[in-house]
Amino acid sequence: MWGTVVNSFAIVFGTIIGMWFGRRFSENIRKMIMQAIGLGIVLIGLKMAITSEQLVFVLISMVLGAWLGEFLDIEGALHKLGLKIQQKAGNLNGGSNIAQAFVTSTLLYCVGAMAIMGAIESGLTGNHDTLYAKSLIDGITSIMLTTTMGIGVIFSAVSVFIYQGAITLAASYLETLLTIPVVNELKAVGGLIILGIGLNILEITKIKVGNLLPAIFFIVIIMIFVGMV
Repeated sequence: MWGTVVNSFAIVFGTIIGMWFGRRFSENIRKMIMQAIGLGIVLIGLKMAITSEQLVFVLISMVLGAWLGEFLDIEGALHKLGLKIQQKAGNLNGGSNIAQAFVTSTLLYCVGAMAIMGAIESGLTGNHDTLYAKSLIDGITSIMLTTTMGIGVIFSAVSVFIYQGAITLAASYLETLLTIPVVNELKAVGGLIILGIGLNILEITKIKVGNLLPAIFFIVIIMIFVGMV
């Protein structure tokens, strides 16, 4: 769990720095920073997505994930949670953006190969190097997100701790299932979801990215079903 603890702390620390620097940035600078982050996220997503060797399975997982996610309205649930946090937090830094900041940063930090594979590596081998690298990236991203979206980013540290912590604890029980083919397709699905996040940040699309999260679990189920474990 140590790697996840470091990751959560990096987000908190980055948010604090972002709050301090945020007042020194003009609106145009904040917008450009956000666009730069969005482009970087798109690149990361594309790089991950093209690793797939089972494209049909990935597409089926995305379709099933979208169906279940929309049925459960995961994005709506995350937003409602963000609104509750916003109400508790009051008007910190113009609290109206807290819910949006919480949802965006939670999805960004929790979805992707580094979050999943870093937590799995941590649980299986005790090696936290991947999560340390993710902590550095998340910390820097927190600074930038906070300057544009506000203090709501800090609450995503709790999401990261729970999400990655749960994967780490579960990893030891799933060791026989997480073969290289499964890991590759996990990365591809995560990459597509990250691509959606980047497009949303660039305001090109308005994809309910949270509702795609079940695709991560469907790809594992499909790979097990077809015997590729």
